Amino acid sequence: MNINQQLVVTFIVLLFSIVFFGITDVDLSLQDEFFNFSTHKWILFWGEEPYKFIFYDGIKKLLIAFAVSLLIALILFRKTKLVNDYKRGMIIVILSAIFVPLIASSIKGQTNMPCPKDEVRYGGIYPRTAVWQNYTPEFKLHHEKSKCWPAGHASGGFALLSLIFLFHKRKHKIIAGTSALAVGWSMGLYKMIIGDHFFSHTVITMILAWLIILLIAKIVNKIYSL
Repeated sequence: MNINQQLVVTFIVLLFSIVFFGITDVDLSLQDEFFNFSTHKWILFWGEEPYKFIFYDGIKKLLIAFAVSLLIALILFRKTKLVNDYKRGMIIVILSAIFVPLIASSIKGQTNMPCPKDEVRYGGIYPRTAVWQNYTPEFKLHHEKSKCWPAGHASGGFALLSLIFLFHKRKHKIIAGTSALAVGWSMGLYKMIIGDHFFSHTVITMILAWLIILLIAKIVNKIYSL
């Protein structure tokens, strides 16, 4: 499929996923596996090391360093053959590293969806809800806005899906895409285990990330064709 076709399919899949997870209990079934209802604790504490460093602080710093190194290479070595051969892809990767987390975080700040640990089922105060539903005016008056949908942390990992546009050979594209999914899901799974996100939050983030990357690639390709 070309980029336009992929955009349409990805958007449809995104809408379907939002509705599917909103009307089913798949999230609860999976999340229950990470919560001990006897002790009322998650199987992994948020600040426990070395997991926090590996899957949260460390990986975030590594992703930022990777994007910055690409930007530096693009600026300082723009006249070299290697950079010229991969310039378009590097631009897509850099823009994706910026806009995927930025857009995901912006949406996250508006949806008012709770984290698992904040829901009544897991000892919190928020009732179970879908993203298109609203809380009662009284509840909203006495509680701060929750910011847990979609998954902001994993968005940085899924932004690496843009590496598919960096490489030229199919084999390398497959390796890049598989590696990006591994990074994104390791970050997302960590947040599920500590009660910060449901499975659907990470799924939605993954699809949203790919949609944003496709839009960036389309724009960059359009500029290059002028």
